[in-house]
Amino acid sequence: MDVLPAFLSHLGNERRMAAKTVDAYGSDLAMFFGFLRLHLGTEPSLKALAGLKARDIRAYLAARRGDGLSDASIARLLSSIKALCRWMSRAHGLENAEIGYLQGPRRAPRLPRPVSIEAARDILHEAETEPDAKPWIAARDLAVLSLLYGAGLRISEALSLTGANLPAPERLRITGKGGKVRLVPLIAPVRKAINGYGKLCPYALTRSGALFRGAKGGPLSPRIIQGRMQMLRGLLGLPETATPHALRHAFATHLLANGADLRAIQTLLGHASLSTTQVYTGVDSSRLRAVHAAAHPRA
Repeated sequence: MDVLPAFLSHLGNERRMAAKTVDAYGSDLAMFFGFLRLHLGTEPSLKALAGLKARDIRAYLAARRGDGLSDASIARLLSSIKALCRWMSRAHGLENAEIGYLQGPRRAPRLPRPVSIEAARDILHEAETEPDAKPWIAARDLAVLSLLYGAGLRISEALSLTGANLPAPERLRITGKGGKVRLVPLIAPVRKAINGYGKLCPYALTRSGALFRGAKGGPLSPRIIQGRMQMLRGLLGLPETATPHALRHAFATHLLANGADLRAIQTLLGHASLSTTQVYTGVDSSRLRAVHAAAHPRA
């Protein structure tokens, strides 16, 4: 049995993985199989793979580390090997517990990259006063971006709103990831932006129809807002990290910087786990150090 093609066929045909994902697995495992041919002195078979020891895998990962691979790449290689072993177990009843218990290098979490308070203010101002946009479109973009920065919504959540949200309520009922429902308060400037757009929009905004519309009247595509942010960051000289999602990051970071409770921010963002919200403490570590210095009895 030709093990690697059989495994890749399983990924593509049975698990319905994307072609690029299957290619990535294939690339990782082809190099691993090449190493095993030299390491074992024979073509890797299911039986040979089931008999591998943890030290064999560590030898391979050490060799790849010597090639200059990063922690993230090493972790991905190990993940591919573990996926192969899981398939061997399920499809052929061949267990390899040693490989299952191997752990890759721990990767430092990527910190969110929010825009600054000044940049957020400038983005909203420029969106509202964009000279080349029709007034209703400028009002629409201001309303959407205000929801991201002023309410911490994901762009998909903002664009899921319907005409039933007019006039803008003081609290929005949002269904987020995993069907998790949360209530999000809307501050006065956000409600004003939404209501201003509602008055200018040339299309009938029915209770069941999309609140935010494209130029031809259909539901607004997130790509339009992403493109508008690209234009705005170019105009303002902001980095490429100034995306719509960076406004949601800024919402959380700026609340934390002004003393908001981490649990409250978790609820507002709709995070299932507090650990997801805790990444913002890394962004605002300077404030946390100041709080510690002011509050600790030995400071």
